[in-house]
Amino acid sequence: MKDDKQHEYVGNLHIHSIFSDGAGTVPEIAKSAASLGLDFVVINDHDHMTDSLHTDEEGFYSGLLVLIGLEIGYNSHHYLAFNIKDKVNSKNLSPQEVIDLVDKQGGFGFLAHPFEKGMPFHDKSISYTWNELSVTGFAGIEIWNFASRWKERIKSPVHGLLHLLFKSKLLKGPSRETLYFWDRLCQERRLTAIGGSDAHGAVFRWGPVRLSPLPYKYALNSVNVHILLDTAISDDVTLAKAQVYDAMRHGRLFIAHDRLVRANGFRFYFTSDSGSLVHMGEEFMFEPGDIHVDAPQRSEIRLIKNGELQLRHYGQNACFRAVDKGVYRVELFLRRFPFGLRPWIFSNPVYLR
Repeated sequence: MKDDKQHEYVGNLHIHSIFSDGAGTVPEIAKSAASLGLDFVVINDHDHMTDSLHTDEEGFYSGLLVLIGLEIGYNSHHYLAFNIKDKVNSKNLSPQEVIDLVDKQGGFGFLAHPFEKGMPFHDKSISYTWNELSVTGFAGIEIWNFASRWKERIKSPVHGLLHLLFKSKLLKGPSRETLYFWDRLCQERRLTAIGGSDAHGAVFRWGPVRLSPLPYKYALNSVNVHILLDTAISDDVTLAKAQVYDAMRHGRLFIAHDRLVRANGFRFYFTSDSGSLVHMGEEFMFEPGDIHVDAPQRSEIRLIKNGELQLRHYGQNACFRAVDKGVYRVELFLRRFPFGLRPWIFSNPVYLR
């Protein structure tokens, strides 16, 4: 049984505009995103920099849906909030209080770049991590942040030049620490993973050097999310917003480094022997069945169960037999000479309890 009935839409999350520390206006960002063939973007400006939530900027821009969220936090504990109505100011709030305030507004959120390392060169490895990992009530984790993972490897001007020339080929996937944390929590409850660009379009200054290493037109086609909907996305902004956020909240999405190869058409699902179909993000009382992977291109497909690597398969399609309960997900890697296997797609799990 091939799962080909879902509608797929590609978006970029965690973007900054001139309302905080980004270089572009919302219409400028929308124009760049539309030119890349994206279907939607979400702006998450910093709460301590923006004067308001600016939800009046939401809408369709030449067919591209623009939504407005918020990145809440200052020195640490950055929280990506979505579907909120009013700005939340993180000053004097604990991380748990931030999560609770977002929830009270009917919103939901993700721990942003929880274990990032910072750039050794120039930024002195300044990072914005999550230290209070006992918090509850969040919808998920940003497991793959393009800007964070890119800058973590720049230790000198030589490293900087190398990573400017080969931004895509040298990008690391989600850190082991992040994946371990996510996998462990998934044993307890359903927890969505997302990825984001953390795009700023900012100018880098070093002595006389002035350049924009990660312009919007590059970053917005880096680490994307592909949401899967049962029906086509609405032309009505309010309804379309609800569709996108419902998919994000419930894990009906996968994360892909689309700069390597556009990942449209990837599917990961479970079919039980009795004929039940379980999509990403869904929970199902276990019975034996098959885990299916359909990829747009030949790649190394890794089956992960309860955080542990189970099997590897190289090809475009794979079918793995599930004979016992567990939380199953897959990771896909592309071969790129001479860089070896490069991280490409990370699915959300199917929960077979």
